[in-house]
Amino acid sequence: MHFQYHARLTLGALRRWLIAQLYDSLIVACLWLAALVALKVPLAFVWAATAGALQFVPHFGPLLALFGPAMTMLLARAPTAHWLWFLAAYAAINLLDGLLLQPLLMRRQNRVPYWTSLFAPIVMGIIFPYWGVLLAPPLLAVIYAYRGERKEQASSQMQEFESTSEGIVLPPESKDGEEK
Repeated sequence: MHFQYHARLTLGALRRWLIAQLYDSLIVACLWLAALVALKVPLAFVWAATAGALQFVPHFGPLLALFGPAMTMLLARAPTAHWLWFLAAYAAINLLDGLLLQPLLMRRQNRVPYWTSLFAPIVMGIIFPYWGVLLAPPLLAVIYAYRGERKEQASSQMQEFESTSEGIVLPPESKDGEEK
């Protein structure tokens, strides 16, 4: 029974993290699609879908997503202005995703505070290179699920205590703190 409780709590947190990650991937794919269509990059839908799928690889995925459209633009001999707009779109999408979308989705799905979801991958990446960055978001989801469960249990115990102590009348105290 104890194992089932922990498994349910952990798997529920990981499911909510996965949902947040899927939303993030979908939003990033749509942003890339809009940018690539505006720049008239061939196979824009394929490259946008690839960028969305690569969102599951933290920090390196967005960089890997550049290669397909860049090679296509190179082969299509895109003008210099398109290259500059392409790099600006990459920077804007990554800033929007890293500083706004991912922390907000983690907060919405897993109640992880904004600053925690922003700095935990950095700290974990320093302590455990690459693996820390990769595992920080799901670990945060699990940690905050247990933290929320603990708060909920404490709140329910306090309510239970208050409901059982309503009928108890305590003797009044004097100003000296002595009972009368």
